[in-house]
Amino acid sequence: MEETSLHTEQTTDGLGSGAPPETNGQNGVLEGNTSEGRKEFDAPAVGMEFESYDDAYNYYNCYAREAGFSVRVKNSWFKRNSREKYGAVLCCSSQGFKRVKDVNRLRKETRTGCPAMMRMRLVDSKRWRIVEVTLEHNHLLEAKRYKSEKKMGSGTKRKLMPNSDPEIQPVRLYRALVIDANGEGTFNFNQKQAKTTSGQPNQLNLKKGDTQAMYNYLCRMQLTNPSFFYSMDLNDEGRLRNVFWVDARSRSANVYFGDVILFDNTCLSNKYEIPLVAFVGINHHGQSVLLGCGLLASETIESYIWLFKAWLTCASGHSPKTVITDRCKILQSAVNEVFPKSHHRFCLSHIMRKVPEKLGGLRNYDAIRKALLKGVYEALKPFDFESAWGFMIQRFGIADNEWLRSLYEDRAQWAPVYLKDTFFMGMAAARPGETVNTFFDKYLHKQTPLKEFLDKYELALQKKHKEEVNADMESRNSSPELKTRCSFELLLSKIYTRAIFKKFQLEVEEMYSCFSTMQIHVDGPVTIFLVKERVLQEGNRREIRDFEVLYNRAAAEVRCICSCFNFYGYLCRHALCVLNFNGVEEVPSKYVLSRWKKDYKRLYIQDVGADNSDATERVQWFEQLYRSALQVVEEGVISLDHYRVALRAFEESLDRVHSIEEKRV
Repeated sequence: MEETSLHTEQTTDGLGSGAPPETNGQNGVLEGNTSEGRKEFDAPAVGMEFESYDDAYNYYNCYAREAGFSVRVKNSWFKRNSREKYGAVLCCSSQGFKRVKDVNRLRKETRTGCPAMMRMRLVDSKRWRIVEVTLEHNHLLEAKRYKSEKKMGSGTKRKLMPNSDPEIQPVRLYRALVIDANGEGTFNFNQKQAKTTSGQPNQLNLKKGDTQAMYNYLCRMQLTNPSFFYSMDLNDEGRLRNVFWVDARSRSANVYFGDVILFDNTCLSNKYEIPLVAFVGINHHGQSVLLGCGLLASETIESYIWLFKAWLTCASGHSPKTVITDRCKILQSAVNEVFPKSHHRFCLSHIMRKVPEKLGGLRNYDAIRKALLKGVYEALKPFDFESAWGFMIQRFGIADNEWLRSLYEDRAQWAPVYLKDTFFMGMAAARPGETVNTFFDKYLHKQTPLKEFLDKYELALQKKHKEEVNADMESRNSSPELKTRCSFELLLSKIYTRAIFKKFQLEVEEMYSCFSTMQIHVDGPVTIFLVKERVLQEGNRREIRDFEVLYNRAAAEVRCICSCFNFYGYLCRHALCVLNFNGVEEVPSKYVLSRWKKDYKRLYIQDVGADNSDATERVQWFEQLYRSALQVVEEGVISLDHYRVALRAFEESLDRVHSIEEKRV
């Protein structure tokens, strides 16, 4: 598991000293203590971590004292070439039974075969982590001091000085979640305490059982998934405010497809039962892929900044080229703060969805909506958009509509005509009827509880992964049907994935709706062409429209005013007509994006930058090897034959790696 720090402040002694609890980014693990008048010790749980073995023993002993049983060490493990301890099992003193030869002794039998225990091991050569816990006892418990308190190691004894009572000493432990005294996510303090000065909730509104469900999920993923990442944010009362997590497949997808991301906060802004937010990308088949998830207590700039920084840390500091969000000033400020070099754009699909709600009550709504759509989707130049907008406002007398007024002020952030220099990779929804669907659209409704969602979350990821694997197999093992004799179609049918090729194939087919290509101006190496197209309109009527295309033969550059390449990642029919007009038979390589290729994930090599330190290189090696191995695993489970081949390949690879070490000896 990876470690990161999202601290904004630091305390010097870890005792709190009046400072608010802070996020410790050791995979979202939270540091706490049991001092400051608190006498109850939280029950041990998988995922807790300690600074030393003595701290772990001290904690379990204090917990046992409160619960009413004594502790003994059942097993310990030491490294072969040293006496350094790397594993241990602490158990209830009633664990096991006496040996047969001891049964006849006069001493009363106290052991009951009690199963209560705590197994822990050393991780990263510096922290002790609980990996297995059994809390149930099979005997009565009684609260009193036990002799196990006398067995504390010397390191622990030194830490307990000058006060000898362990009950009032800090136990430095690391928890995956902070749970209240009742073990639930509901809290007993008034509404005023639960809000910040801005009136926004200052903690997650978790229902009964939600906290434990989230805790169980994170612990399970932490232990079973070596690349799983999560981080948490606490408020001043130590309650969970925000949480962020990314599973292994999403982290891998982020490396390949994190160039353009959609930040979806629909559930949060629409007051769903679950305040879910998601980072979504587009894969090489044009399918949506999850790049990260979170739960936020409120829509504040502090929460969004915290979340974006957590995502950026998980992405190894690689900012996306384009960030698409809902139209929101708070989000705009947060994106500018965390992703200053990224292009921030408002989601056109989200804006168009709000048209019935915002304008439905106006007289002549249908005519207004039609005029709005025509100006948004058909304008090729800013002048065209502004003229259409002004005509709409004046004709229908809606100059005083606040929503339209603010929308026009933000036009450079959402109107396609202003975004032609922005890379969207198919997430622009720049054509009528196109929408950007949320990743969990079919798995989540407004009243879905968190516990149910966590189960559906796994199902959603599995289904999406299966869809991608099936699309990979279809793209590699079948050849699409060609519909023209154009060389562009033939060549890219061998390169693009099947889904992307079908979209490009449509552009090739529609070249025949472009009935005229003429040169209208020459400016140095750049020649401007005018392409006329019969565009299908309502009622199956055709309207002739003119498209300007700039072409530079020497630089092999072609650019259409419709900006299809920037919006969707492949050339449009108008640019193809100009290439064909000039005798070019192949699409220039710069317009054949690697991210649409059938074997993109196999060929992808991440730019590691200038930092070549040994530690950085090893992290990069691990991530690259893990991604490569994950691809084999994902395809190895398709069938029994795939499984056998993948397993044999892993075994052979391991033997070859071992042989390198043997040669050095």
